[in-house]
Amino acid sequence: MKKKISIYTASAIVVANMIGTGVFTSIGFQLSSVQNTWSILLLWLAGGFMALFGAFAYAELGTHFKESGGDYIYLSRVFHPMLGYLSAWAGLTVGFSAPVALAAMAFTKYLAPFGLQNNVGLAIAIIILVGLMHSFTIKHSSRFQNSSTIIKVAFIVVLILIGFFISSNNINAVDFSNSWHDEIVKSGFAVSMVYVSFAYTGWNAAAYVVDEINKPLKNLPRALIGSTLFVALVYILFQYVLLKNATVNQLAGKEEVTFISFQNLLGSAGGKWVSVFIAIQLIATVSSYLWVGPRVTWAMARENKFWQPLAKKNKHGIPVAAVWLHVFISIVLALSGSFEKILLYAGFVLQLMASLTVATSLFIKNQKPSTFKSPFKPVLQIIFLIFNLWVLIFTYVSRPLESSIGIGILLIGLVIYYFDKPVALEEIVYAEEEI
Repeated sequence: MKKKISIYTASAIVVANMIGTGVFTSIGFQLSSVQNTWSILLLWLAGGFMALFGAFAYAELGTHFKESGGDYIYLSRVFHPMLGYLSAWAGLTVGFSAPVALAAMAFTKYLAPFGLQNNVGLAIAIIILVGLMHSFTIKHSSRFQNSSTIIKVAFIVVLILIGFFISSNNINAVDFSNSWHDEIVKSGFAVSMVYVSFAYTGWNAAAYVVDEINKPLKNLPRALIGSTLFVALVYILFQYVLLKNATVNQLAGKEEVTFISFQNLLGSAGGKWVSVFIAIQLIATVSSYLWVGPRVTWAMARENKFWQPLAKKNKHGIPVAAVWLHVFISIVLALSGSFEKILLYAGFVLQLMASLTVATSLFIKNQKPSTFKSPFKPVLQIIFLIFNLWVLIFTYVSRPLESSIGIGILLIGLVIYYFDKPVALEEIVYAEEEI
């Protein structure tokens, strides 16, 4: 019997997926459009609610199907294999690979005080080393993920405490005036939600590896919902800390906003150490995406001939070929494109595919008695879908180039789907044989 992961590891995967580059970088891009503190906090609160509503839906879907693969499984089984295929393609090309590339790029950016800024070789080395950690056994992956996530959580909690209880002498960016009334109805507020949604990406992570989780009916909902609530609280507090310790002019349009705020607070030496730990905690983000993403690709590969070479697992149940394809694509993304462009088109695609997947929970037939029941269904799911549609429309209008790149990636996947062929049942069984 293969080793199963505990609720702690499942939660670590979710937390590490969520707390990544977004929380440490997004506010700089948001301040270019919205600057009232209420507006900023409302963005992160709304993102938390949407993530929670989505987590309810994924907990229901994961405990109903009990198959690893997430969106691919749900969309294929409920709607049509084409939609499942597109979701897996989107995950392979941007959904899981882009966050790995972004985290690796941010890793080097936060080492700028030590002369390692934009060191592509270092970013690639991090991706490869983490890929190696996920190429052997579940035990290896669990230990690495748990330890790196503990460092991540401890670090951001300490930063919040420091930011609240120590004050800098600088004029801050905190503005609790009534200007938020005007800001929240402008397109910039909706576009800013893309950055927030990207930062919350990962609230569904444990659902992608549900068949690796011990007692999934109990532990999957707890991991998804509990982790999402924890991260939402951390995010809101952290954004306030950043605003409290730097000016709008210092932060607006910048990626290294955390370094800027804490350099104001702790001085040059303190800012450098904060920067180092931001880089270190991003390793957990790279790890979680290189754990989850290959499982989706493997689920697609076992049912579609074009991807069959990726359907093999080693004797410990690890889809090694899929892991290394994700490593390769992440490296390619790290070598091309700007940080913000990758973030925007990846965020657009992720928001679109998550919306389609949450919609599947409204169409489950013959729900099993052992399935988690989403509260207030279908109200929360409908709110989630309307909100995401609003963000997607405003994003496309305001950022047509990045949005079109995202749509173009999906169209390429659609072409491949029509040339691909489904795998016969007996071939699926063969593909699952361990190597």
